[in-house]
Amino acid sequence: MTSSRKQERGEGKIGCFTSLVVLLILTAVALKVVPVLWTNNNLVNAAEDLGSRAGVLSAPALDQQLRAKAAELEIPEALIKGAMVINVMGDKQSGTCVIKLHFIRKVDLYGVYTVPIPMDKDIARPYMDAR
Repeated sequence: MTSSRKQERGEGKIGCFTSLVVLLILTAVALKVVPVLWTNNNLVNAAEDLGSRAGVLSAPALDQQLRAKAAELEIPEALIKGAMVINVMGDKQSGTCVIKLHFIRKVDLYGVYTVPIPMDKDIARPYMDAR
């Protein structure tokens, strides 16, 4: 009494199709979201670098350079007044530079959904005069 499996081919078309659709959707979302996260991270890195140079640069010069970096990275939300605040506490010899980045970037996912990506980062960097 052996069972014949001639009619079974082992095809899983529905599972394969579903997996492919999910993979395509995730890839499409990643193509829109990952560049935004990348530029946000680059802005944070630039703010950290500038914060550590507060001993040789004034607060307006720091603000100008950070705004130039945000414009270079094409982050218009960061250029709005109040989105980036720089406070330098201390004198030219030593102190702390606090940079606050608070804005929301909205990513349009092909007209179907809009994803808000918040940037709420407070960066505090001590600095010393390098002379």
